[in-house]
Amino acid sequence: MSRSQYLQLADTIAAEIADGRLKPGDRLPPQREFAYERQIAVSTASRVYSELLRRGLVVGEVGRGTFISGEARRGAAALAEPRGVRIDFEFNYPILPTQTALIARSLEGLANPALLDAASRQAISVGTPEVRNVGAAHLTTGGWSPRAEQLVFTGSGRQSIAAALAAIVPTGGRCGVEALTYPFIKGIAARLGIVLVPLSMDEGGLRPDSVEKAHREMHLSAIYVQPAIQNPLGMTMTSGRRADLVAVAEKLGLPIIEDNVYGFLDDVPPLAALAPDCCIVVDSLSKKVAPGLALGFIVPPERLRESVIASVRSGGWTATGFAFAAAERMMADGTVPELVRMKRLDAEARQKLAAVRLEGFEIQANPKCYHLWLTLPAHWRSQTFVAAAARRDIALTPSTTFAVTPGHAPNAVRLALAAPTMGQLDAGLCTLAAMLRSGEDDFVSTE
Repeated sequence: MSRSQYLQLADTIAAEIADGRLKPGDRLPPQREFAYERQIAVSTASRVYSELLRRGLVVGEVGRGTFISGEARRGAAALAEPRGVRIDFEFNYPILPTQTALIARSLEGLANPALLDAASRQAISVGTPEVRNVGAAHLTTGGWSPRAEQLVFTGSGRQSIAAALAAIVPTGGRCGVEALTYPFIKGIAARLGIVLVPLSMDEGGLRPDSVEKAHREMHLSAIYVQPAIQNPLGMTMTSGRRADLVAVAEKLGLPIIEDNVYGFLDDVPPLAALAPDCCIVVDSLSKKVAPGLALGFIVPPERLRESVIASVRSGGWTATGFAFAAAERMMADGTVPELVRMKRLDAEARQKLAAVRLEGFEIQANPKCYHLWLTLPAHWRSQTFVAAAARRDIALTPSTTFAVTPGHAPNAVRLALAAPTMGQLDAGLCTLAAMLRSGEDDFVSTE
């Protein structure tokens, strides 16, 4: 079969999806069966399935097969925009009932005309000496204390990741990432022309031997990792695993982009405490404070600082003057530390409730974390479970969103616990537990 013929067959399947003959959740036959039915070679069937995966029309679930996703996506899959569902287990920004008043008191002084005038002016990527000093003190934790002159700022954590990637991975270069990872890095890498290489994980997190193997076979330019409160699995690396990973990275000369955005929920120091010349730490105020009051931090080694600054400027990722002014006040007057304290307690309370409501099901959870990983019973498929929950006005994220390699996602979903009220959280968890206890066919038949 020629290339055009193989694409025509993929187009045929796409048309069957578009006109409803193939519906979301429908399972495609195994590739050998598909090849027999369509009278084509098995190798050609594999190319058709790969093309459908590339277009986002199907999803693969390890050990279960290939299913219609019902979505024609351009580019890398990621979380959608927040939407007005009743119970949101998809987006993970903790907003506490009392935090707005706390933030308002901190920002009252910005109503002063002179201060507001200064905050309205153009800012630069390194901020001011005052914000660098306050920022360095804010980031200090567990024996790690960055120097104020190291800090570079962006408008958000995502922009910090993008700037760090752009600074050290060339277009066409390869960056190793956890096989299940923060979804937005897939889109960021695609737009920068960077290839993501999935790295194996175990119960301790990213495996150092997988870094060595990937670098030997594909020559990585860097690795991106979440050592504390990993998203989506919630794990925090042990001290032994952290030391082993850093040792491998230093031996191979690989920079580590260390995403510490969830690190405020734990007390472990960044990897940079072990290898300051190897690690670029990225962080943000979005989870600690609020997504609308974000400021991104980058702490690079001295040898990479100028490259990072140039990347921030060329990418247009410099934070606004108001973001600097607001962040400086909230970090300096104790508002951010108080929010961190409150959110740690809130996360623990939510995890305790989830553990009770989902007792008996296979979950991977960290008591300090705002999300958990739910492995589904054999009678449920990830995409179908998400669709069934959506009909109950509950938003979830399927495992495919986090998988770097299409078709290699476990049969699981992530539950983000931060957004609902405690009442909504309880009701949503009870609904999901009832769904999990039901057979898929029995549940669908009651729709």
